Formats: sequence, C-alpha cells, structure tokens
Amino acid sequence: MSTTVYPSPTRVAAWHKLYQAALFETDERKMPVRIAEAEQAIVQRTKELFDSTADSIEEDEALEDALYGLQALQNSLALDKRAA
Repeated sequence: MSTTVYPSPTRVAAWHKLYQAALFETDERKMPVRIAEAEQAIVQRTKELFDSTADSIEEDEALEDALYGLQALQNSLALDKRAA
C-alpha cells in the first residue's frame, strides 16, 4: 500500500509569507530586498519539491505563479524608477 506525502503547511507558509510581504510592502526602498527574499524562498521550495516523491502539482503551480508575480512587481518598480 502506497502512502501519499503531503507538503508540510509550515514549508508552504514560509515561502508564501515572504511572498505576501513582498507584495504588500509599501516602502519602495525595502521592496527589492523583500522581492529577493521571496524569490530565494520560492526557489528553495521548488528544489525541495523536485527532490520529493510527493504529488505537489498544486504547490508547483502556486510557486510558478508567485515567481511570475514577483517578476511583474520588480518590472513595475523598475519602470517607476525610470519615470521618476
């Protein structure tokens, strides 16, 4: 009988908390650091899932979406700086 291993809520929460901190940061000086922290946590979690045998398609998609969102935020921040 096979046992399904689900991702730890703590592991999911760790990268997601940093992602939300980047999205909701209002201080433009802190945004690059928040974005970098979130990206690092997402990449680390992606590596963990790659090495795992668990079915993690939903979290994989959430991680991909989060990286896309961070890239969009970073691009927006860069455009704002150029316009200033």
